[in-house]
Amino acid sequence: MVAESIGAAVIDAVHNYGDQALLLQFDSTAEVVAWTDALRAAELLGVVDIVPAARTILVRLAGPQYQAPTRQRLRRLHLARDQFDRSFEPPERGADVVIDVIYDGADLPEVARLTGLTPEQVIAAHTGRPWRVGFSGFAPGFAYLGGGDERLQVPRRAEPRVRVPAGSIGLAGEFSGIYPRESPGGWQLIGRTEARLWDLDRSTPALLTPGMWVQFREAR
Repeated sequence: MVAESIGAAVIDAVHNYGDQALLLQFDSTAEVVAWTDALRAAELLGVVDIVPAARTILVRLAGPQYQAPTRQRLRRLHLARDQFDRSFEPPERGADVVIDVIYDGADLPEVARLTGLTPEQVIAAHTGRPWRVGFSGFAPGFAYLGGGDERLQVPRRAEPRVRVPAGSIGLAGEFSGIYPRESPGGWQLIGRTEARLWDLDRSTPALLTPGMWVQFREAR
């Protein structure tokens, strides 16, 4: 929620991005998610799109005439700091999308070793709470999911794979993600799904878009 309270967080870094956009910089994905929600709710005049990334938000504008006034409006926005902590707090309504997963990934034993969990505990942690789409990138339909069990934070593979099959589900750092198509990749693979992450025949081609909540469910 945007607030005009003393001590609330403000957007510190606002840069021109060409003459029809602004780039906002933050310190964490949690901040990006919270500010993305706030900016969409604010419905600022002249803003045609809001595009979050890992540490930035791109604010696309309808024309150069909106750049200076929008910058001023952004500087005046305040956000309660506890919103950052609540960015990945699961909603009472539940997840927007449920993904059925077969947990037979090649890196499941390695993830178990890195986390000190058993493979069964890794699966329970991955399915134990909804994840939230923080941003998209890498390939059409690839969503970076955050807010999962902190025990599942593992490094990328030392040597990326040349070929990762479509539907593979992996972990890397604070994120989980699903490969929408066959591609190279260095994430730790723990499972696979038959869900179609990118389909041009749908009205919205991407199954997962920023802000959505995703629940993984083990398929037996």
